[in-house]
Amino acid sequence: MFVDKAKIMVKGGDGGDGCCSFRREKYVPKGGPDGGDGGGGGDVILRAVTGEQSLVTLIYNRHFKAPRGPHGKGKTLHGRRADNIYLNIPIGTIVTNADTGEFIVDMDEQDMEFIIAHGGKGGKGNPRFATSTNRAPMDCEAGYSGEELNVFLELKTIADIGLVGFPNAGKSTLLRALSHARPKVAPYPFTTLHPVVGVIDFPDFTRVSVADIPGLIDGAHENIGLGHEFLRHIERTSILAYVLDMAGVDGRTPWEDFHNLRNELELYMKGLSKRPAIVLANKMDLPESAENFELLEHELDGQWELIPISAEHGGDFEELKQLLKARLGR
Repeated sequence: MFVDKAKIMVKGGDGGDGCCSFRREKYVPKGGPDGGDGGGGGDVILRAVTGEQSLVTLIYNRHFKAPRGPHGKGKTLHGRRADNIYLNIPIGTIVTNADTGEFIVDMDEQDMEFIIAHGGKGGKGNPRFATSTNRAPMDCEAGYSGEELNVFLELKTIADIGLVGFPNAGKSTLLRALSHARPKVAPYPFTTLHPVVGVIDFPDFTRVSVADIPGLIDGAHENIGLGHEFLRHIERTSILAYVLDMAGVDGRTPWEDFHNLRNELELYMKGLSKRPAIVLANKMDLPESAENFELLEHELDGQWELIPISAEHGGDFEELKQLLKARLGR
């Protein structure tokens, strides 16, 4: 189950109360105050990890509260600080205040940690209130409350390259050929229902991540089809790879697909269609593709890097992998 939005409540632990106590020991007159301070409450900490690809773990339990700090005790026994709780989330999650819409943090780096709700301070014990004129204070302090807020989490997939295309263009098949990812492949529209990220490993230990974005259709920017629910996952990619069905299996021409895809991206976010891109002319193994390739080449007029491929029968795609690596400057 893929979830890329979640609203949760987080609360830092309350601080423990300070203690009002006096030392009473045989042969020790006027022992004086000896109440300990309360311990601080735990923090709620967000942690971006590679092992999470979805926010699904945050939708079943939406309330996360850190433990309270222990109270102080007599004999100057201070409460220890309570343990923090960690919420593991996918890299690329944007966190905002759910009540005000205010941006809080972008968790865009591996192992990045951010305290989303601080625990409250512990209260002071009565020795803290002793003065030269008040040697036996009866005062102590209650612990402070921890921070509490509602936060909205929105995942925007981080990948070097985003595969963009209409349904059935062959994006998932291409991702399987390029990487070790195994997205579902089937001959019907919208087989891919959520973004899938694959990684290409090179002998020099360089890694390139590729995201297979669910198929777009006309009107996607208006939330038609899978719509802008997944267009956001294209925003962070460095390079776009337009995957076109050269055989026109679904009755469209590849040049129409290309212009429509760029139009949808631009309508969704200004400037997105101008991001560095290559055009992958897929399904070149089908007989109808040769003529369409020549027409598309003429339509693009050398303005775009056009690469003929067959995702299903193209082998190991070593040249394409090296090209993607070079375009990323790695």
